[in-house]
Amino acid sequence: MCGIAGIFNRRPDLAPPDRDQLTVMAGALRHRGPDEFGLYRDAHVGLSHARLSIIDLATGQQPLANERDTIWLSFNGEIFNYVELRAELEAKGHRFRTRSDTETIVHAYEEFGTECVQHLNGIFSFAIWDQPRRTLFIARDRIGVKPLFYAVTDDSVIFASELRVMLAHPRLTKQVDLVSFNDYLTFEYVPTPR
Repeated sequence: MCGIAGIFNRRPDLAPPDRDQLTVMAGALRHRGPDEFGLYRDAHVGLSHARLSIIDLATGQQPLANERDTIWLSFNGEIFNYVELRAELEAKGHRFRTRSDTETIVHAYEEFGTECVQHLNGIFSFAIWDQPRRTLFIARDRIGVKPLFYAVTDDSVIFASELRVMLAHPRLTKQVDLVSFNDYLTFEYVPTPR
């Protein structure tokens, strides 16, 4: 398993996500991915990654970008149909630099947008930063095998593979929403908009 975490600034006037905070978030995920740590940061987003190397040990470092460095991905999981999906994407003109299932997600997003998840057979959680559109897209597999927690504040979106990683962030308050808690105990999920 790997661990992902990140911060997205919803307002353009904010300082870039703090590198030290991203490093702390990645370090808190060390038990999920002790082989490598990676960071990507620009003016609007910061992505942290703790990697457990399984597929493409040599070139599967994350966060991973497309060939123009405009789409960035931090991914936890495994895509079972990545070989077939890669062949389909190569036939459409996409060029791969690695042998990893991770890069397949990057190119699937380029080809299908947020509908890329409909083409993925696997267990996953990921964050995609679309730099030209200034859009953060986070998703997890349909069953939720790979965890993904997120919080939306007035100025940020903070996400991670584990809740405790997020709660260490200074922008988040540690307060129980009793209505959401009741909804979870009643329905086993929390309905929108909570």
